[in-house]
Amino acid sequence: MNREPDWALWRSFAAVVANGSLSGAARELGISQPTVGRHVETLEADLGLPLFERSLTGLKPNATALRLFDSVSRAQALLAEAAIVAQGALDDFGGTVRITASEMISNHVLPQLLLPIRQRYPRIAVEIVPSDSAENLLLREADIAIRMFRPTQLELVTRRLGAIEIIPAAHADYLARRGTPRQITDLYDHDLIGFDRSDAIETHARSLGFPLTRDNFQLRSDSQPHLWALMVAGLGIGFGQAKLVASTPGMVALPIDLKIPPLDVWLTTHRELFTSHRIRAIYDALAEGLETYINGKAPFR
Repeated sequence: MNREPDWALWRSFAAVVANGSLSGAARELGISQPTVGRHVETLEADLGLPLFERSLTGLKPNATALRLFDSVSRAQALLAEAAIVAQGALDDFGGTVRITASEMISNHVLPQLLLPIRQRYPRIAVEIVPSDSAENLLLREADIAIRMFRPTQLELVTRRLGAIEIIPAAHADYLARRGTPRQITDLYDHDLIGFDRSDAIETHARSLGFPLTRDNFQLRSDSQPHLWALMVAGLGIGFGQAKLVASTPGMVALPIDLKIPPLDVWLTTHRELFTSHRIRAIYDALAEGLETYINGKAPFR
């Protein structure tokens, strides 16, 4: 080794391995492609080792690079954990809390939950990441996550808040035009709204003895907020959260029990962040608001 490489060089190296190209690494790191290229060349010079095979399709890490990447990835995780510990040591009610939740929860539930929270904690800024993917709390992609599955990492503090009932529903305008289905077989005569690539609805329908294929859905999308917007516009019959159906003008719950499994709701944060006053304050306030939404008798307003 010619000299000890700077951490910024390792960071660029890891991003190139993970993305397979200088351009992908540059986008991930928020720096220019030439800078990433210089970092890689400098790292190779500092180590006295070639790390990549250059080709027209990008950079291919060699065997040495892959072994180094494993160690660098562990180092990145440890640095992220150190940042979490430092963040948790802060003892004030200012700063920022980053929340991730599904697109439906982010767009249709969180705004009303955040109104009293913002009034109670005006010095805490809130960042929201609407995403149906699982952001990694351990790498600080979010401080708090609202998830529809139970996280399993031991480093996380997790609390189950209840289950959200999912029901078939349609807008009153659509039902006025096409009539209200009373049993499951009536759905064949209606415009159904469902997923494009996911087969979750078809799989559940088959478990009920109700043969259903992708072609039975006249309107398809993998964006749940878009599917909800189609339903609210009166374009057909779809599936939504019972509380959201009850609180949306014009939406009608259909009198058909499809035995759709409810969605468990889990509130999660890193155990070290749980010692931060602001993280704990927002976590507890979200728990209270979500439990009211999920378990409350009245429709959520």
